[in-house]
Amino acid sequence: MSQTLVETLKSTDWFHADGFPIAVEPRNPQLPFALHDHEFCEIVVITGGHELHLTGTESWPMVVGDVFVITGRRPHTYDNMDDLSLVNILYQPEWLRLDMRDLLEMPGYHVLFHLEPAWRASHQFNSRLHLAPAELRKVTVLIDRLEQELAVRQAGFQFVATALFMEIVGFLSRCYPRNVQGNSQCLLRIGQAIAYLEVHFQEPMDLEYLAQIGNMSKRSLMRAFKKAMRISPISYLIQVRMAKAVELLRQEELTIAEIAHRVGYADSNYFSRLFNTTMGLAPTTYRRRLLAEQTVLSEQRGSGQRGSGHLHNHAAISWQTQ
Repeated sequence: MSQTLVETLKSTDWFHADGFPIAVEPRNPQLPFALHDHEFCEIVVITGGHELHLTGTESWPMVVGDVFVITGRRPHTYDNMDDLSLVNILYQPEWLRLDMRDLLEMPGYHVLFHLEPAWRASHQFNSRLHLAPAELRKVTVLIDRLEQELAVRQAGFQFVATALFMEIVGFLSRCYPRNVQGNSQCLLRIGQAIAYLEVHFQEPMDLEYLAQIGNMSKRSLMRAFKKAMRISPISYLIQVRMAKAVELLRQEELTIAEIAHRVGYADSNYFSRLFNTTMGLAPTTYRRRLLAEQTVLSEQRGSGQRGSGHLHNHAAISWQTQ
């Protein structure tokens, strides 16, 4: 592909003026569009026809039922479109304050939103999610409901739309393990290791056991994990622990020593130093700022404004814009 200029799609042009960070853009059909990247992320669901998905340097064929995630500044466009129709679910991770609950314990979630985008080029898109017809019908129904909520925008739409968005994310995350073959199996193994760390974050790191979970050697795990997540397993575990600590810092009745113990550190002083290094603030200072920001955000929501979101963290939303 000879085209090299990349147009950046601005958030202000694609989201409602009220600042709600989820939008739906159906394309039936998808018209030619220049090579572009985004200030936001999107989930793409191919609902009809077929095409070539281009990144400016590579291309891959896509068909009905294919689902993939575009995160961060990843240039892409479509070519050789044959009655192509699709739906883009746009979202802004930096503005979403979501309680992820046990979503982070699902290997399919980590694969779809983190691993597959990172391995896309080397896997030639063969590790993408492909929905069976019944699965595609179900997710289409959910998307239609989400689109309707966003179109009408009646009282409570933000709550309902967020719930529908998370139901779509959860459903797609459940679908991935049912579509495992070839390169998908490789990514799912890494996803299983990541999910294990999310559940067992209080326990000491055991790389040998983590490699067994991923059904690979320790060396292979370390290499694959770092390629996908851009950090080592131990660094990821520290991030998880610090994110859990941030959640606990919202509970004013807990002492720093109690929080340290709950996230896997017997030495509260070591925990405090590590927290300071990771988060840039001491736990006590972070707690004061966190509580102050919560007060400001409550006031801004009451006046219809968006907050600055300075203290967003892994636990609140972990869709990375790599």
